[in-house]
Amino acid sequence: MKYRTIGSDPATSRRVSVLSLGAMLFGTRTDEKTSFAILDRFVEAGGTFIDTSNNYAYWEDGSQGGASENVIGRWRRSRGIGDEVVIATKMGARPLAPGTGYVENREGLSARAVRIAAEQSRERLGTDRLDLLYAHIEDPATPLAETVEGFAALVAEGSVGLLGVSNHWAWKVERARATAAARGLPGFEVLQYSHSYLRRRTDLSDALSADGSYGVAGGDLLSYVRAEPALTLVAYTPLLAGAYVRDDKPLGPDLDHAGTPARLAALREVVAETGATANQVVLSWLIGGEVPVVPLTGVSSVAQLDENLAAVDLELTAGQRALLDGAH
Repeated sequence: MKYRTIGSDPATSRRVSVLSLGAMLFGTRTDEKTSFAILDRFVEAGGTFIDTSNNYAYWEDGSQGGASENVIGRWRRSRGIGDEVVIATKMGARPLAPGTGYVENREGLSARAVRIAAEQSRERLGTDRLDLLYAHIEDPATPLAETVEGFAALVAEGSVGLLGVSNHWAWKVERARATAAARGLPGFEVLQYSHSYLRRRTDLSDALSADGSYGVAGGDLLSYVRAEPALTLVAYTPLLAGAYVRDDKPLGPDLDHAGTPARLAALREVVAETGATANQVVLSWLIGGEVPVVPLTGVSSVAQLDENLAAVDLELTAGQRALLDGAH
């Protein structure tokens, strides 16, 4: 396994594996026995970075979420896992009632919601301190300063270590960080966005914004991370839910554009040269790129995890990277 440091403050920064394990479906679609086996194998291979959320996976069981955190908590306690494994969780997109969703009825990012959610996540995960807490999704109804202060208060009291943000416009992340800096407060340092080798369109409107998708790492966000070495980009859905390796998996409208065929052709060429799988090439490309990325991969079996773990040791040549980067 390889590692990198996230966070700039020595008091809260952590050294984590360059591959993060996504636990979104643990406790729902992935049963507890299988979840434990995957978690055990990840740690055995040197993995130290696990990702979840307080709303995972409410859409699977009609709840408000919490099953994933509960499974991880039971696994931690049964295995005696301590600070050697960094658990990241998120808040802000948990439905306020069972049977509802985050679009129309989410908890939001008020100072009160942040505090309550963090306390409940600590209880489910069985820890006194959350290693990394993300603001999961934008909350236009709450003043940004209130959110910034709410997160910072938890760091000050020691119940949260690092702060992260996901699914926000890049300008809003910068404004939140500037607000924190102006007040001498800790700010968001870990950014979790949808990012992969194939470029997703960001202009397609969705249920959350008519202006486009703010959960996708577009050029503005990538250039922001490149210019700010203190930031870490964590890429969710880097393997496009199996689309790179499954012929029956459609790419979807956000990848239906002129650049996709060229990048797929380049990817196939590198796959042939390396003898690796397309998934492994994509993960290696992300990990070792000019803007280093921590891929966040969800798996439903130990075999899938092992395929992803092998990508950590796959070293792409300068020529292969140039081919992949140059495809448009």
